[in-house]
Amino acid sequence: MIRKERKKGPVWVHFKTVVESNNSHPPVQCKYCYKNYQRAVPERMQAHLDKCPKAPSNAKSQPKQQLINNFNGGHMSEDQDANTILSSQHFIQRPQSPFESQDSEEMNMQIEYSDQLESPRNLHHLGYCYQYGIGIEKNEIRAFQLYKEAAEKGHINSKYDLGRCYQHGIGIEKNEIKAFELYKEVAQNGHITSIYELGECYQYGMGTGKNEIKAFGFYKEAAEKGHITSIYKLGECYKYGIGTVINKIKAFEFYKEAAQKGHITSIFKLGYCYNHGTGTEIDKIKAFDSYKEAAEKGHITSIHKLGECYQYGIGTEINEIKAFDSYIKAANKGHTISLYEIGECYQYGIGTEKDNNKAFELYKEAAEKGLTISLYELGECYQYGIGTEINKNKAFESYKEAAQKGHIISIFKLGYCYSNGTGTKIDRIKAFDLYKEAAEKGHITSIHKLGKCYRYGRGTEINKNKVFESYKEAAELGNHKSLFELGKCYQYGIGTEKDETKAFESYKKAAEKGHTMSLYELGRCYQRGMGTEIHKIKAFESYKEAAEQGHANSLYELGECYQYGIGTEKDENRTFELYKEAVDEFNDSESLNKLGDCYQYGIGTEKDENKAFELYKEAFDEFGDSESLHKLGDCYQYGIGTEKDETKAFESYKEAAELGYIISLYELGECYRYGRGTEKDEIKAFESHKEAAEQGYAISLYELGECYQYGIGTEKDENKAFELYKRAVDEFGGYESLYKLGDCYQFGIGTEINMIKANELYTKHLR
Repeated sequence: MIRKERKKGPVWVHFKTVVESNNSHPPVQCKYCYKNYQRAVPERMQAHLDKCPKAPSNAKSQPKQQLINNFNGGHMSEDQDANTILSSQHFIQRPQSPFESQDSEEMNMQIEYSDQLESPRNLHHLGYCYQYGIGIEKNEIRAFQLYKEAAEKGHINSKYDLGRCYQHGIGIEKNEIKAFELYKEVAQNGHITSIYELGECYQYGMGTGKNEIKAFGFYKEAAEKGHITSIYKLGECYKYGIGTVINKIKAFEFYKEAAQKGHITSIFKLGYCYNHGTGTEIDKIKAFDSYKEAAEKGHITSIHKLGECYQYGIGTEINEIKAFDSYIKAANKGHTISLYEIGECYQYGIGTEKDNNKAFELYKEAAEKGLTISLYELGECYQYGIGTEINKNKAFESYKEAAQKGHIISIFKLGYCYSNGTGTKIDRIKAFDLYKEAAEKGHITSIHKLGKCYRYGRGTEINKNKVFESYKEAAELGNHKSLFELGKCYQYGIGTEKDETKAFESYKKAAEKGHTMSLYELGRCYQRGMGTEIHKIKAFESYKEAAEQGHANSLYELGECYQYGIGTEKDENRTFELYKEAVDEFNDSESLNKLGDCYQYGIGTEKDENKAFELYKEAFDEFGDSESLHKLGDCYQYGIGTEKDETKAFESYKEAAELGYIISLYELGECYRYGRGTEKDEIKAFESHKEAAEQGYAISLYELGECYQYGIGTEKDENKAFELYKRAVDEFGGYESLYKLGDCYQFGIGTEINMIKANELYTKHLR
């Protein structure tokens, strides 16, 4: 068949053929600046003329008809192909055909013309038109058939596009092996984009075995040939160690090179590098500028990042309105994380008015799109009623779903749900397992919770060593509560040796970080000289600071400081005010008891025993508090604010003693000894004093001594009596114990007579 000579467009007038041949794309040279082109491609020839400073005006671009003539029924040249397409984006976009600037009639004319010719180039172009629906109804099956026909005739671009069809299932079932084989064949012919595609195949194991070293090699080869996306991929390889050693400086350099060539994702990556100091020094301003540049080019993640910059003042001034607007813009382009960010903006009023209902809806939408953190936030909304009704079951389900996707905080929250029965049955073992899982993933609060589990045997056996280890680990990671608990471990020797100095240091560190309970404990350390020297002014200051932060016990301690002049001037009026403030704010048993004491003894207010009795009664009725029950016993015994009733006094002491209140054990012993409100029972009197003494109550040491001296409820044992009186004096310096010990030395009770010691003790007693 005689080939019809193709008509040449007007652009050819301005070029001369360097080598005569039958090839429709011979080597040509510009007549004005003598620039050489290996293949004559009308579009590139015209683009050169438009920029050539020596070309006359009639050589410059003319209206649309010239484009049609210059196009001459062809498609992109083989050296334009998808390399040009990939140069501006990380992802592969549909290349723009020269036809897309033409109207429908012109396109149909060209398609009909192409369909009449069976050259591989025209078959490829027609396949392109069918694939993207240019001037004809989209038909991917027909596109595949045309690419295949052109490929069988040796057309390189068609082989590449055929590979893409097999890879992505365009007009044919997906077949990654065939895609790989086609890329490999075309790459061997120097097709740059196929070299890049081979790198992708080896990196992700598409149609071949995964081989990151080979992937790196192909990216490097394509990058050296100027393939921009491959330059970007080299940056990724160096950043993450894909087929090569991690080298963040090289990663930065490749991102920078690709960014300078207009690769949008690389501009974004450059922003990341400047923001985090990856392969370069941190430069927040450059980070912002890079994100802004990529965002203006339509890079969605960069639009989101721009929002973060405006929200937190990264490289620019804080502007919450611009942050909100950026998140909206990114969300409208399908960026799911930005949906979550908009939810946060509505929840906390960032750049917009607070609207919990909108926040909930946005978290819900983002969660439905698979964003794990939004599932967690949805759980929070259901748990605390943020923009929706409280629904503990839905909260549990949301946490569970997010936890199954690996969200660490949700694993912790799921543990919390099992621990407290939130939306599910209490299951301490599951709670412990979840805290352990989250702790192993580095969640600090979960490490702290593990310490609690080991301490109280929740879901696991009590293990004091692990208690100490967990608190120590969490404390070293900055958990304030764990620093406080570590102080307790050192103070009481839990899982470690007792060390009051380390206890003090732990409380001090936690207090400096704003932990209120630690401020209170610090005050106690200064007041009692535990792990540090006694410093009553610092004790007062610590209690004051903790009280200002709303710590109830510190209000009481502050009240006592004013009551007794500890670290400050004595001020009983201030004492009364503080106890009253504690009742008004906390209304707990301790504050009710303290205020009751003020009314009972007239501390900072007029004495009012009726009010005192009422406050003690309220404390017991509301909280079942053992101290208030003991105080009620005192009121009944001595007729304070109520009628005297020794039976009720006895019953109150007995119940309070059973609740573990030591002073009530002593009073119970006295009731049994003297028959107050109950029958006299010296054995029970002895037992009560013995139990109270064993728990460290000083007066019961003295009473127990009397029991042994006079044989009250036990056999007479003057040696034990002497030992108990001596212990009471040595440990507590009790007033009555001084006198009794003096008697022992004077009369030889349980010890030898020693009048000198006796006189010393009597003198101390008199003082």
